[in-house]
Amino acid sequence: MITEIAYITIDPANAAKFEAAVAEASAVLRQAKGCHSMALERVIEDPSCYNLRVQWDTVDDHMKGFRESAGFARWRELAGPFFVQTPMVEHTDSVGTFF
Repeated sequence: MITEIAYITIDPANAAKFEAAVAEASAVLRQAKGCHSMALERVIEDPSCYNLRVQWDTVDDHMKGFRESAGFARWRELAGPFFVQTPMVEHTDSVGTFF
């Protein structure tokens, strides 16, 4: 399993609306093939920054299956208007859980 981490910057004045939009968009991800979980984290030191963490079976489930789907278009329709810039996205693979 891999983790997609999207680094998202918004106008902090729109935080409540953005968080509500992401909550609504979670239904789209819940239905996506290979998607296991989704979490949104707000950066304490910079309230304009969020990390979106999504667990996928594979990178292809995210990059091909989801990103090329109508679900991705819906995700962007809901959350995209709040983005100050295009989110930076990377994928990680756990190499150890130590406690």
